[in-house]
Amino acid sequence: MRCFTVLGPSQIGKSTLVERLGSLEGEPKKSVSPYGLSITEFDFGGEAWCALDVPGNNEALAHAQDALLASDACVLCVSPVLDEAVLAAPYLRAIEASGTPCILFVNRMDEPRGRLRDVVAALQDYCSRPLVLRQIPIRDGDKIIGSCDLISERAWRYREGQTSSLFEIPESAIEREHEARTELLEHLSEFDDWLLEELIEDREPASDTIYAISTRVLNENKIIPVLLGAASHSNGIMRLMKALRHEAPRPDVLRKRLAASAGIDEATLTAVSFHAYHRQSVGKTVVARALQNGVKQGAVLGGSGLGALQDPASGRAMASGITVAGQIFGAVKSDHLRVPALLTPHATVAPPDWTAPPTPILERILVPESERDENKLSETLAKLAETDRGLTVMQEEGTGAQLVSVQGPVHLRDICRTLSEVFHVEVSERPPSPVYRETISKSAEVHYRHRKQTGGAGQFADVKLSVHPNGRGEGFSFAETVKGGAVPRNFIPAVEAGAREAMDKGPLGFKTIDVGVLLTDGQHHSVDSSEYAFRTAGKLGVRQALSQAAAVLLQPIFRVEIHVPSIYSGALVPVVSTLKGQVLGFDRDEAAKGWDIFRALIPGSAFEDLARSLRSATQGIGYFAKSFDHFEELYGKEAQAIIHAHGTHVNEH
Repeated sequence: MRCFTVLGPSQIGKSTLVERLGSLEGEPKKSVSPYGLSITEFDFGGEAWCALDVPGNNEALAHAQDALLASDACVLCVSPVLDEAVLAAPYLRAIEASGTPCILFVNRMDEPRGRLRDVVAALQDYCSRPLVLRQIPIRDGDKIIGSCDLISERAWRYREGQTSSLFEIPESAIEREHEARTELLEHLSEFDDWLLEELIEDREPASDTIYAISTRVLNENKIIPVLLGAASHSNGIMRLMKALRHEAPRPDVLRKRLAASAGIDEATLTAVSFHAYHRQSVGKTVVARALQNGVKQGAVLGGSGLGALQDPASGRAMASGITVAGQIFGAVKSDHLRVPALLTPHATVAPPDWTAPPTPILERILVPESERDENKLSETLAKLAETDRGLTVMQEEGTGAQLVSVQGPVHLRDICRTLSEVFHVEVSERPPSPVYRETISKSAEVHYRHRKQTGGAGQFADVKLSVHPNGRGEGFSFAETVKGGAVPRNFIPAVEAGAREAMDKGPLGFKTIDVGVLLTDGQHHSVDSSEYAFRTAGKLGVRQALSQAAAVLLQPIFRVEIHVPSIYSGALVPVVSTLKGQVLGFDRDEAAKGWDIFRALIPGSAFEDLARSLRSATQGIGYFAKSFDHFEELYGKEAQAIIHAHGTHVNEH
């Protein structure tokens, strides 16, 4: 079975394209996973095929990357509208990183919006490999009536809902056809010395030879050929499918590429897992592709036996229970299989680095509606995180509530729906509380005596303490200058422990940082003094001193790297300014042509607005990664509002 992925922006007609490709020679079989991945199996040219159709929103980019891991080739479906070219940038980036041979299909060519060459030029800004036209449109006025193949130099007239018919190249298109064919041959000659010599000698190479060169160059991933059509009218569909059949690599090429990337023996690489989901009463299903013959139920794969095998397109048990190389299968009750992963009989090998999903940019607290679901929610989210690498699960500081980081609002809705429909855990969601800190702005001294009589041995501890601000980032420090045994040496660690406890919540109600505590003197009682008494004195004494030391609110500042196509970099300056951030500058992204890495310092409270503004400013394409940088003092009405909303004052006793 041969397999390809169809990917591209939303509303571009990917699903229609897959449907028409699958219907060229019969009825396709199709299924859709809860995460929106469509699996379509069909026959064409005497071969079995499988098309993976990935949702077009950028929040599903992780699923697209995983699908590429199991694909011989891919079809990038794009718009003929020049202004929409940038929407293909994330997919071109993922395709190039994966090394997957690609055919670019310009869809909806029945909607004349401009010149095809301008669209291709705009897309080339985001691709390091040459985008090479293999067809040109033939027009009758403003209407596109067909296309011309630049290798065979034959023209095809579009027919509604049918395969195209051969007709003579119109006189008006001959000059453009010669020009485009020359460009095609020049591109191909960069990768073939024989063809270069033929062109230099002004000899006309045979079409069959050019096709062979084009096939080799696509297999070697040197160029991206560009085809065109209109899937909704079945225009250009047969030509695209023939290109996939004759020019796209076969499964053995994928096995070699994956084995080389992981540094493992090709002979041991048996399958690749690329998708997983949970269903009620079924549990976890792992979708994988066999890279060798003979994978069957009970066989050892990934270090343990496989459960029942299903045909993912029909959902039924596989009739033979045995797969052939290239076949897609679903493994039930095979929870040991990670996703995505390269699978040998006795090991699960981590996938290549390029499969790492974009950093999640939306954080939410999930609150179970029933108290009995508290533990169940934690366990369930851990299961979901195993099958969805775009999801990160943590606990909120202070409350311990379940904190999830997701790709965006659509991703969040999918997770909440799965929790409800599959695991019967109903949740509500809220933004996490911002993480604030406090410190002191001046020194203070206190003499604190802890005395308590409880009927037996009493409690007695007397300490003289001073607190002072430390430098930002220096943290907590403790020292002592006690003389003459006023505080016995064995009790001094207890004073320090109490002082540290006092830092957990300062007078404004937040954790206190960057404070130094000095124990200068004290008294003890030979009977009533104890470690507990001195710990209590240290804690309450430091609390009292902090309340006298002019507490200051601190907000976290994060260093942010925003990844965007270069055309959007300028638009980020006002976004960062509006969020009270600081622009640090931007550089070209060496890992992706046409992209910039925009750097800024952003307050921790602004990330909700940053995610929303970034989606708006970049048409949903941009994403960011953050790392804590430092805490910064905050004053005035803004500080008072935060203290009122999030702070909890502590008692001194």
